[in-house]
Amino acid sequence: MARKSSLRDFQTYLAGRLNDAAHGAATSSWLGLEAAGESWLVDLSDGGEIVQAPQLAAVPLTRSWFAGMANVRGSLHAVTDFSAFLGGTPTPLNANARLLLIGTRHASNAALLVSRLLGLKSPETFRALPVDDSRPSWGEHAYSDASGRVWHKLSVSALLADQNFMNIGV
Repeated sequence: MARKSSLRDFQTYLAGRLNDAAHGAATSSWLGLEAAGESWLVDLSDGGEIVQAPQLAAVPLTRSWFAGMANVRGSLHAVTDFSAFLGGTPTPLNANARLLLIGTRHASNAALLVSRLLGLKSPETFRALPVDDSRPSWGEHAYSDASGRVWHKLSVSALLADQNFMNIGV
């Protein structure tokens, strides 16, 4: 029972930090997440809301990485399986899977389905790595943490502007 309580406390704390970030009241923080076996960082101000992955409505004639549509409190969100989009295996819809509603700040109802959240990260604890021009503009920046783990930085605005991301039809 204590585990449920601590998870609820963490989600409440994280929701407060996301709300503060959306209103410009928070210090710079990143949200860590996992997709396709890679570690990713997202600016809290771009992160939007995080919800447990709900049941998704399939949409015919879409790319394999488009997971479907999700109804989150009466609003429909187009859900991209971020792992599959990156070329990895599809994200299993289990207790760890989460939806990151990335489009809210950018007037878009886009969401990313991710394998799991890795918590809040402080930018000061990371070291910038050289820009990788072989990666798309939304993922060309990377950082390493104190243990040497590589984290890719997701630029939400660049992802939402990417034609491949926006073209879900086959």
